[in-house]
Amino acid sequence: MIYELSNPLTKTLVTHLRDYSSDALRFRHTVEEITKQLMYEALKNSELVQKSITTWRGKESFNVIDEDNIVVATVLRAGMPMLDSAVDLLVGASAGFLGMKRDEVTHKSVLYYDRLPDCKGKTVILVDPMVATGGSMVDAIELIKQREPSKIITLNIIGSPQGLEVVSSTYADIDIYIAQIDEKLNSDKFIIPGLGDAGDRSYNTLKRS
Repeated sequence: MIYELSNPLTKTLVTHLRDYSSDALRFRHTVEEITKQLMYEALKNSELVQKSITTWRGKESFNVIDEDNIVVATVLRAGMPMLDSAVDLLVGASAGFLGMKRDEVTHKSVLYYDRLPDCKGKTVILVDPMVATGGSMVDAIELIKQREPSKIITLNIIGSPQGLEVVSSTYADIDIYIAQIDEKLNSDKFIIPGLGDAGDRSYNTLKRS
């Protein structure tokens, strides 16, 4: 199922991301803020467990998300600001990393790094700013499914209708939470209107003429 956020603040922040006058610091900060909004929506119906903590009155128990059974995984490197934001909210969650590079000729993804923790029986939250063709996302989900998680959720900033259809039709059991569904892919498989290269913009490696 695909869930697109409808909050006007979310749409405003996505527009800030599109603005090429935003420097790397502001870009990362905005990605982090949108990720928090996606996390709130994706986890709003989570089952809670009892946790005992020490309060000002002594030992007490409260209902919390079971952070020990959550893994936040990202596709390097564009997804790093999203991962940082997610684990800031869930400090007990584990982090996982996948390195996947798109072949500019075939437009297919190539895995070059795999550092996922134990996922068996856990909820895996896969974060990646953009879903273009959907190929990288499908490949990442396939890798994660091999680790036998109980559930996979994806958080994305923008995506094309074509790419989202590829992901949702390939894995109908995956819940996709996305800030903005854009218009289309162009002939070069870039999202229109898109953001540009999220990794380059996050880490100031964008080549400018």
